[in-house]
Amino acid sequence: MPVPSNDVIPVDVAENLVVRIDPGPRDFAVLREVVRKGSRVGNERLDADEHLNEVIPKPWGLEYRVFVDDFLDVWNLRIEEGHATSLHVHPRKLTYLLCLGGQGVARTLSAEYPVGVGTLLRIGGGAFHSTRSLGPGPLFLVEVEAPRNKFDLIRLRDGYSRENSGYESEHRELAELPVRPVPYLPEARMRDRSPCGGFRFEIRAGMDIFYRPRPEDLFHIPLGLTGVVTGELGILAPARGDNRRPAVDEYYLSLALATTA
Repeated sequence: MPVPSNDVIPVDVAENLVVRIDPGPRDFAVLREVVRKGSRVGNERLDADEHLNEVIPKPWGLEYRVFVDDFLDVWNLRIEEGHATSLHVHPRKLTYLLCLGGQGVARTLSAEYPVGVGTLLRIGGGAFHSTRSLGPGPLFLVEVEAPRNKFDLIRLRDGYSRENSGYESEHRELAELPVRPVPYLPEARMRDRSPCGGFRFEIRAGMDIFYRPRPEDLFHIPLGLTGVVTGELGILAPARGDNRRPAVDEYYLSLALATTA
């Protein structure tokens, strides 16, 4: 749905589970201006830039890769209470934000959206956005990016003075939880859990999801190319009561709460 100007969007706005944030005239005007002033986006090298497979410290928390192949890139963000990402834009890629835990608010140039467990935001390329953790505790998000390009980033405003800077090169090794190849998916690598131990990540067949629904499941992200090409990934959100049937011939990246069983 289109973004109204200067409005606060109620929690139940997503009639079809997904809150759509599309760029508008104001986004285009601001993007033109920052590019005119010299802001540039970069290009990730698929077989290089290995630091992206480690933990990336942020002034607001941290982020790390959950899954990557040549087309999709999935990241887990931990935003500490009271902190926020920059107001930034991805001109060339589509982004989905999925909330696994915590409370926050996502802001654009003209609106605000409440963020809580099960929230699913679809952010079109060119739409400026920022996310703040309201607490108590951290806000845990998963960011799905298509097509893959971590350096497709322009920061407009930032509470940590990173305006007009590119994506971070600082990183730290996560030796106990490395990114591992997925043998049956071309060029795919993933982690199977979060460092905090609160979330589990698993590749499952659509038929398995259909016949074995689990109460701890939060989201299922399809890993096929159709959504990348069409710009509609078709993410399933059982945490929001989504009862759509998964494609039985598709693989999904399932995001779930960790259980002690």
